[in-house]
Amino acid sequence: MQVIENRRPVAGLNEADFVIFDEGERRRPMHFGRETEPLWVLLLLDVSGSTRKHVKAMGEASREALKALHPGDRAGIMVFGRKTGMRREFTEDFDSISKAIIGSVHARDLGSGTRINASVIDAANRIGEDAEGQPGRRAIVILTDNTGLNYQAPNETVLRALYDADTVLNAIAVGKAKPPKPLKPGANPDFTPPDVFLLARETGGEVIGAKKAGSAFREILDRIRTRYSLHYPPPQEGEPGRFRRIRVELSEEARRRHRKAVVHARSGYYLP
Repeated sequence: MQVIENRRPVAGLNEADFVIFDEGERRRPMHFGRETEPLWVLLLLDVSGSTRKHVKAMGEASREALKALHPGDRAGIMVFGRKTGMRREFTEDFDSISKAIIGSVHARDLGSGTRINASVIDAANRIGEDAEGQPGRRAIVILTDNTGLNYQAPNETVLRALYDADTVLNAIAVGKAKPPKPLKPGANPDFTPPDVFLLARETGGEVIGAKKAGSAFREILDRIRTRYSLHYPPPQEGEPGRFRRIRVELSEEARRRHRKAVVHARSGYYLP
């Protein structure tokens, strides 16, 4: 969960500053976390031909950008084209992460094409498996121009994977990235355009449009570092697999202090 005011993250909030509604019913959090919690970050890099120069720029700025991470945080790198490949396992060695980003520019073993949704699913599954049972917050940072075509990987399936992994998607949108237009009547529903803007919004993340991927990388890591987490037990009744919508707001007192603040939070969860 992120709180932004005047385009800057709001730090220093506490549990009493938030109000949670689950299907319209107010809930009391059982756990509250903020920047002191460890962070798991998976960098998901689009290395198709149109984005390699942006990956290179990100790599050149990565040593400075990764200073936003703290001891105890972990980062990993996955790259994708038509297929995905893990380029660096989760580690606290951020120098090796920087080198791996630069090396990702030369990836040639992933096939032609840009399968964004399938890659996000792979990334969500990976971070969910590696961070299972570990404390901390989880985030995927995808760098992409949001072009390509998804085959039998609708946004709903991607969101389910992200929710199940308790992971937020954030995006560095490069080039001419923009939200896709609605499908035309009669279009084949098996083929859908990617929409990292929607995936970020629904999971409580952000999209930063960037001409300079390096500076955007540092900015988005700073923002992830100042995120908050609120947890409470799901209701005991209800059909397993049913989606429940949630809404997070600032309390009246917090709203008086931050009148222009906007809360970015996930839109819901599936009952176990």
